[in-house]
Amino acid sequence: MSALLLGLLVFLGVHSLRIVAPAWREAQIARRGEGPWKGLYSLASAVGLGLIVWGYAQSRTAPVDLWMPPLWTRHLAVLLVWPAFILLTAAYVPGTRIKARLHHPMLLGIKIWAAAHLLANGRLADLLLFGGFLLWAVLDFRSARGRDRAAGTPYPPGNGAKDGVALVIGTLAWAVFAFWAHAWLFGVAPLGR
Repeated sequence: MSALLLGLLVFLGVHSLRIVAPAWREAQIARRGEGPWKGLYSLASAVGLGLIVWGYAQSRTAPVDLWMPPLWTRHLAVLLVWPAFILLTAAYVPGTRIKARLHHPMLLGIKIWAAAHLLANGRLADLLLFGGFLLWAVLDFRSARGRDRAAGTPYPPGNGAKDGVALVIGTLAWAVFAFWAHAWLFGVAPLGR
């Protein structure tokens, strides 16, 4: 469990610098340069993610059950993760109305993904992993919206065709995960095959 906790601390900590230490972050970028900063940021993120994956896998060898979610929550989680994939995709497709309306669809997608997994899983490691990501996404969304207001960040109106692209790509990615990749990567078949 310690590797999982350390991984969450490193990964979410690095991703929280804009929330808790924006001036320090900007000073580091100015001092080191944007390229080296991104390199260090990426390295720390990769180390954190590796520790999360390793720690979560270790936790499955000696699971600590906190509650037993009803079977139907697995089906609900599969359905909830679908719009999460669409929101994640909309964050990277330029010119979507989804991004124009929501401003930070990736963070909203992470919130939905984490909440869905909390509904369907009742172990301590699940609470730490998905609860940690949910808390981080809530705080980061609040911080990002505050930065947008302070900077007067404009969001172009977007168009429906770009929303269609995000919908199709997000749905295809969700289907690949739901029907194949989740079981292959994590050993859990969300649709119970």
